[in-house]
Amino acid sequence: MPSENRSYFSASCSPPRSVLCVGAAVLDTLFRVRALPTGQGKILPYDMLQVAEGMASSAAFAVARLGGDASLWGAVGDDATGVRIIADLGNSGIDTSGMVRVAGARSAVSTILVDDQGERLIVPFYDAALHETVKPVTKKDVSAFDAVLVDVRWPKLALRTLLAAGEAGKPAILDGDVAGDGVIEMLAPAASHIVFSQPAAERLTGTAEPAKAVGLLKRKFEHAFISVTSGENGSFWFDDRAGEVFHLAAPMVRAVDTLAAGDIFHGAFALAIAEGAPIAETMRFSSMAAALKCQVFGGRIGAPSRAEVCDALPGWGAAVTRR
Repeated sequence: MPSENRSYFSASCSPPRSVLCVGAAVLDTLFRVRALPTGQGKILPYDMLQVAEGMASSAAFAVARLGGDASLWGAVGDDATGVRIIADLGNSGIDTSGMVRVAGARSAVSTILVDDQGERLIVPFYDAALHETVKPVTKKDVSAFDAVLVDVRWPKLALRTLLAAGEAGKPAILDGDVAGDGVIEMLAPAASHIVFSQPAAERLTGTAEPAKAVGLLKRKFEHAFISVTSGENGSFWFDDRAGEVFHLAAPMVRAVDTLAAGDIFHGAFALAIAEGAPIAETMRFSSMAAALKCQVFGGRIGAPSRAEVCDALPGWGAAVTRR
């Protein structure tokens, strides 16, 4: 890794860049097991914890851990779980003043099994009533942020936020994960940057080859920066200046828990874009943040600090290559 990458991300931003994250806020119960179940029966975990997270929430936590100012817009029910979610996220350094408590709705919860290889099985519950009402979002509402990042869990609010960010001239970043029919197609035209998960890219393009998927997605959404993350296979993106697909291998780590790794990648990506980092350095920074997270059990709790990412970058020799 060139030394200039270390100095770039080690340099403090004054003031810190501000990122608005929009979407999921969930109370997760994590159970650590030796192996994921293959059929019915009882399975006994050897560790567990509960943590408020979700795609946008975990990304916001990553922003805060990496030295940015993180704000979260999401919805919880008017129940004890909702109180706990907001308190947990607020105590984690996230501005939750934009969170909504919905009368009569149940807060989102999930049960997650994580095995010794770091893979997981997720059983989520989202009350549709949480997202029935959507507030207006104006250019003024997002003008104080340096970038916005939306997930696919609250599509109507995500769309309004992306459109407002575009009007304000701010980076409008979409976490392109697997979503309901038509959601990506609705949100993508309003996004300036789209980072797809490999499963979502495969679903949209019909190919399991990430490099090929990037090219197909770029033709579909020509206006946006396009990337596909593929776990241990690394990240792929379309370089607009070169007109080619580039690839960065993933850092080699022993994965203990991959839960929230993609969310940490998105949070790091959004902060780096807000800071004006070049794309290649942004991908390195985001990839390392996600990889370091995988070494820690506990979902988003494993998100590394900026110092930890900067310390790890110089020893990572992976080069950006053309595909």
